Amino acid sequence: MKSNSHRPHQVAETVRHVLADALVREIRDPRVGMVTLTEVTVTADLGHAKIRFVAGGEGEASETALEGLRSAAGFFRTKVARALGTRVVPELHFEIDRGREHAARINEVLASLQREESGD
Repeated sequence: MKSNSHRPHQVAETVRHVLADALVREIRDPRVGMVTLTEVTVTADLGHAKIRFVAGGEGEASETALEGLRSAAGFFRTKVARALGTRVVPELHFEIDRGREHAARINEVLASLQREESGD
């Protein structure tokens, strides 16, 4: 049987679209707030989808949003199942995208090194 390598990407795009729409139109959980989906990846067997996001706000907004998203995972999965119309519907796994935090930390370290270098 020939492998359909583009299928996981297609499913990931459908998942992203369905979730983004549901977040804007249907989710009323105050824990979720302002959430931006940054990446959706689906395994080759279409059994699992990893959804990365960033949450607006300060402090523990990301952790609070993660709790809200995880509690709504069943609702989201039902929406995805309807949109896909396939026998296999991926389980949804939400993760906080820490890319911005890492980039900010790297910038801080580089700025510190530059200050030290110019001070010598």
